[in-house]
Amino acid sequence: MRRLLIAIAVIEVSAGAALLGFPSATVSLLFGSSLTPPSMAPVRLVAAALLALGIANWLASRRAQGRGARVVVAAMTAYNFGAALALGVVGIVAWPGGLVLWPAVALHTVMTVWCVVSLLGLKTLISENDK
Repeated sequence: MRRLLIAIAVIEVSAGAALLGFPSATVSLLFGSSLTPPSMAPVRLVAAALLALGIANWLASRRAQGRGARVVVAAMTAYNFGAALALGVVGIVAWPGGLVLWPAVALHTVMTVWCVVSLLGLKTLISENDK
């Protein structure tokens, strides 16, 4: 579970930092459209939330076998599933979306599966060495 939590931390902190530092470019890469000034506040709020998720996962990775880590992974399962679904809907409605939209959908889907596998304790190549 430790590798999963670290991977999530790196992904979410990276996404949050990109949205915070370069909101227009990041949104353009993701959705294929530019930001208008009123939409900057919600984007920065999302950036702060992603940074907080990354920090929570990093801290949980320090005690990856504890109950707190399992709770964080359960929450991230819901988040990644919702993110994959929401981004996928955007991609279908606003085809083709931005350059990284479908890779982001794929990433969130893979992370959802990894979270579920980890929570169920299934033996995989990914989690086999996490003990």
